[in-house]
Amino acid sequence: MKPQENLIDQLEDALAHSDIGRRAETLRRVTDLFVSGSGKFSGEQIALFDDVMSRLLEQIELSARAAFGKRLAMIPDAPLRVIRGLALDDEIEVAGPVLAHSERLDDPILVESARTKSQDHLLAISRRKTLAEPVTDVLVERGNREVAVSTAGNMGARFSDFGYSTLVQRARSDGGLALSVWSRPEIPRQHLLALFAQASESVRAKLEAADPTKAGVLRDVVAQASDRIQTETRERSALYGTARAHVLSLHQSGRLDETQLADFARGGKFDETTIALSILANLPIGLVERAITNQRTEQVLVLAKATGLGWETTKEILLLQAGTNGSSTLEIDQCCASFARLQPDTAKKAIHFYRLRERALANG
Repeated sequence: MKPQENLIDQLEDALAHSDIGRRAETLRRVTDLFVSGSGKFSGEQIALFDDVMSRLLEQIELSARAAFGKRLAMIPDAPLRVIRGLALDDEIEVAGPVLAHSERLDDPILVESARTKSQDHLLAISRRKTLAEPVTDVLVERGNREVAVSTAGNMGARFSDFGYSTLVQRARSDGGLALSVWSRPEIPRQHLLALFAQASESVRAKLEAADPTKAGVLRDVVAQASDRIQTETRERSALYGTARAHVLSLHQSGRLDETQLADFARGGKFDETTIALSILANLPIGLVERAITNQRTEQVLVLAKATGLGWETTKEILLLQAGTNGSSTLEIDQCCASFARLQPDTAKKAIHFYRLRERALANG
């Protein structure tokens, strides 16, 4: 460690003279020493480097900080305080390589950078090898379109329900983003269905505006395509098969009731909720899935009222719907008032119409 001792001896002199060029040169030499011995230093020695580098970084020019950050970004045992400081640097030339590559950054630091720094900082974070849910939550909510597309296309990224809902909402009028989200193999089925339903509505609106005479045909085509996509995703989903077997077992043993349905919805169990509601309402599963994945709440209110569900159970289904279609808030009081006004006979007539429409689509 003799070279290290010599460099440390020069530190106080370099700082005392406040010579920026001298600081930068000393930092370069200290960095050379650290990089050459990376993987061999003890925790105490790394802490010493951390202190030395942190002091030398003060007041040095942008180009020197950028070069320093680029060198440390790929070092797995880089000093923590230094690497965090680089990650939170306002200049993307300094922070970018560290945010994109450093394995020393934990989620709280990445979240702090994503919440407070520029879109270029967010873009760098979106390109990391792996991304945890707390980080992607911020990226897809605060990031611009480039950040959202980059994050959605990162196969090492993981998303919470909030993250998926936000992506689906943003993809409604963005075909490129919709394709990136659609291509993720692990996307939960309810978000996939919501993506297709909402993107289809956007496309349909544009086409109808361009040629109103074809509006009726177009509606049928979109509805049939939606039904086909739903059927295909159910058939491919092992989770759906398990959920269906469980709900059918409850039904056959007489244990499938409103309380069980409310528990499913409260637990965020999309498949179990839709299957149970389909059985209790005696309606096709596709219709129930579309009612929950669409943004409109009135269909859920109609299904619940016609099935004889109470408000508390209906509210749980509405909250599940809010998480599925990307709504950040839900006017529960307004929905409660609408539910109270809705007459059971009116709801049953609407259900009869839904059944006829589903039958027409199936025969089309």
